[in-house]
Amino acid sequence: MISSWYLLVPVLLPIVCGLAVSFVKPLDHPKRRNPLTLAALALVAVSLVPIFLQGNMRLTLFTLSDALPIFLQTDTLGKVFAGVMAFVWLCAGAYSFGYMAHEENQKRYYAFYLCTLGVLMAVCFSGSLPTFYMFYEFMTLLTVPMVMHTGKKDAVAAGIKYLIYSVAGASLVLLGIFLLSPYTDTFAFTAGGVLNMEKAAGHEGFILTVVFLMLLGFGAKCGLYPLHGWLPTAHPAAPSPASAVLSGIITKGGVLGVMRLVFQFVGASFLQGTWVQIAFMSVVLFTVFMGSLLAYKENGFKKRLAYSSVSQLSYVLLGIATLHPLGLMGSLLHVCAHALIKNTLFMCAGSIIHKTGKTQVPELQGVGLRMPVTLWCFTLASVGLVGVPPCLGFLSKWYLAQGALEITTVPGFFNWLAPAVLLISALLTAGYLLPVSIRGFFAKEEGPVEKCEVSWKMLLPVIVLTSLSVVLGLCPQPLMQLFTSLSQGLM
Repeated sequence: MISSWYLLVPVLLPIVCGLAVSFVKPLDHPKRRNPLTLAALALVAVSLVPIFLQGNMRLTLFTLSDALPIFLQTDTLGKVFAGVMAFVWLCAGAYSFGYMAHEENQKRYYAFYLCTLGVLMAVCFSGSLPTFYMFYEFMTLLTVPMVMHTGKKDAVAAGIKYLIYSVAGASLVLLGIFLLSPYTDTFAFTAGGVLNMEKAAGHEGFILTVVFLMLLGFGAKCGLYPLHGWLPTAHPAAPSPASAVLSGIITKGGVLGVMRLVFQFVGASFLQGTWVQIAFMSVVLFTVFMGSLLAYKENGFKKRLAYSSVSQLSYVLLGIATLHPLGLMGSLLHVCAHALIKNTLFMCAGSIIHKTGKTQVPELQGVGLRMPVTLWCFTLASVGLVGVPPCLGFLSKWYLAQGALEITTVPGFFNWLAPAVLLISALLTAGYLLPVSIRGFFAKEEGPVEKCEVSWKMLLPVIVLTSLSVVLGLCPQPLMQLFTSLSQGLM
């Protein structure tokens, strides 16, 4: 039995280490700073184990009023997101030591990188909507400097755009908190929702409108149309390790916000069959198709992956929009699959750009002969994102389609439209990812081929993430049992 105060360990540990990296002079040297950073990232992941084994815990941080405590609380949903975020953050951090070795302002980068992890843990363990909003905003503010890291004009512009979109989305969430407060007795996340139906009687239309705006607000972080524009701008400008975690992890903060709002604040039963479910599913399906199509037409390597994220994140939102246990299970599986796969893809792209200087897809002829391990990892991750078995990406998309086929609370054409859009998107995904591997392995460059593989420090995290996405696809039973129970509990 551990004390509830233990919840502060994964939150404060990386923040303290981040401040130390920023202000302690001896840590200016990479030989001292990098081991401390890696140790802090690993310790955060290890510190989550007692929390996972413990029952639900609650820790009040402070109180804004008698009815508005700011507190941390653990539940299965938060534990899942915390585990995924901490593990992938560790792998991307280990990769960054090789990638960032010749970059300027490394101390600043690692300081913000560590502090962001602490805030992410607080986001995962937030016990109420106001608490979630507070740490959600901190998450945005701490990641803006990572986008602007190079200090170049395009990086600064991308950081500003990311900040504007994120603040606009968060403002919709904050507005919703104020407007919904008269219809709730508590802001604490509770399975089934916290709306007081007696107070809400006669105001259902107003509440639905507010909820839809809040969904769009959280959707801004997930790249949901029309607030998706920051992703294809920020990812190419940021260093590749930052692009990886922005796409694979930071966007999951928005996904978690949508899940908390739908299943633990408003309640799925309140939204089923309403215009909000229909409108949200329509926007999500449009975003899935649009993101895939834009990625297919884009030749910039990292920008193509950014548009891919716009599409793939809406896969997750589609499962939520079904308001069905099978769709929700597909969403949870795709959270894991996308985090592993998209970080792999961005890190592979970063390695290729780092060693060859080539940033456009048509320039990548023969890169697989020069960097075979990197491109093999890219290929396996691409196959997983397309949804080819036995990778985890196949399983998640299978349940997303099953959930769409099973829903009865929306017009019947959605039952075939959603799987059709998923299939078209999968074909487009193959069309924009697999040509990278085909060019890399089969289109030879003129002249002799010289191997230029990146160091083992950069290869090892990529291999680990790639292997895990395949292993979880081959042996999904533990995840299936966990997510079946979780999805039924949330519904």
